[in-house]
Amino acid sequence: MTEPTKDLRLSPPSPLMNRDFLFGVATSSFQIEGDSEGRLPCIWDTFCEQDGTIADGTDGHVACEHIKRWEEDVAILLDLGIDAYRLSLSWPRIMSASGELNQQGMDFYIRLIDTLNAHNIKVFVTLYHWDLPQYLEDKGGWLNRDTAYAFEQYVRKVANCLQDKVYSYATFNEPFCSSYLGYEIGVHAPGKTGRRSGRQSAHHILLAHGLGMQALQQCCPQVQRGIVLNFTPCYPVTDAPEDIQAAKLADEYINLWYLQPLLEGKYPDVMQCLAEEDKPEVFPEDMQIIQQPLDFLGVNFYTRLTYSAPNTPTELYTEHAHREPKTAIGWEIYPQALAQLFTDLSTRFTLPPVYITENGAAMADQLIDGQVLDLDRIAYYQQHLNALEDAISTGVDIRGYFAWSLMDNFEWAEGYTQRFGLIYVDFATQKRTFKASAKAYQNLLQAKKALHD
Repeated sequence: MTEPTKDLRLSPPSPLMNRDFLFGVATSSFQIEGDSEGRLPCIWDTFCEQDGTIADGTDGHVACEHIKRWEEDVAILLDLGIDAYRLSLSWPRIMSASGELNQQGMDFYIRLIDTLNAHNIKVFVTLYHWDLPQYLEDKGGWLNRDTAYAFEQYVRKVANCLQDKVYSYATFNEPFCSSYLGYEIGVHAPGKTGRRSGRQSAHHILLAHGLGMQALQQCCPQVQRGIVLNFTPCYPVTDAPEDIQAAKLADEYINLWYLQPLLEGKYPDVMQCLAEEDKPEVFPEDMQIIQQPLDFLGVNFYTRLTYSAPNTPTELYTEHAHREPKTAIGWEIYPQALAQLFTDLSTRFTLPPVYITENGAAMADQLIDGQVLDLDRIAYYQQHLNALEDAISTGVDIRGYFAWSLMDNFEWAEGYTQRFGLIYVDFATQKRTFKASAKAYQNLLQAKKALHD
């Protein structure tokens, strides 16, 4: 394991130091914005109100007060020296229940994006980062096919407003989390369960992606269009054939279920292992809609998991606990899986250009005498940037890297118990403090800039 240092360093001549390679940071609307009075309720508001759903019993009503403090946060972005900023738009802030544009909500994003553009920060917009309007969930949410068409109309209104103010649009962030965590095992909003529920919601999200891509093509064809998927590489616990097969099925169920329809217009073979009543309903034209050309693929990477043969006939595999070393949230630190992921994907598929749209670590940060010496997070970033260099050296077209996250925020079902940020947030005072990792990232970006001045 890399020894912790206070700096991030890349091997010369690193492809990550090329002029065109983008370094950025990422956030999402519900996790940082606050100002719940300025938008309609979403599924996470409802989920947070239920007993036992959030680790510390909190919610996103205040979060990081980004709506109020956005100018301060833009100043932090400028201080960091990033090339690009990935943010998400809040569907319930932008749209009314009748399907009309909420101009006040849209105006906030226009001001923010115009300011970023004025400072030459490229804007990567995610159109859906899990905050489905509650009025749509009341009609069935992602189990209702009509929600895909409601998403299409939302995308059209956003694209017509923002046009080429945006450098890159992603339709969805991590469909796996919305469908599997939210509709299959119920640990995320809206808290529904069942394999059929998970598979059907996933299909409707992929359908919505395809419809959204068509809308973007029509409204702003000059802008990059794609999607962000999370990948958790699946490793067998032994070399036994049954464990290797279990890891293969897990990969298909967890990862390829979302990628293969996009690139090949079909679900992976694991679909045939499901009971008929658990398979999603797929209309004849759906795969043609889903398989839209991608200008880029966003890849979110944090960890890996290990698998062995199932214990019962109704299971596909047995998933094992994360191994050491682990981050504060309990995820294994295994950076070599990032390079291996791209070896496997580029062997199996013809990939579009790739951005690492999220990578980061929750650590047990402590603010002591105004400082957070998160050397463990710096080590995490260093290891993963090294792995990224390895992946690029094999010929994978990776064009940028976004650290997750700009600042500590509302970490979904973990509430405020987990800190992923480069910037430490005191949630009682909203004071922002640069961690050592933020300064290390800043120094790396300054070194890259110095190469090209």
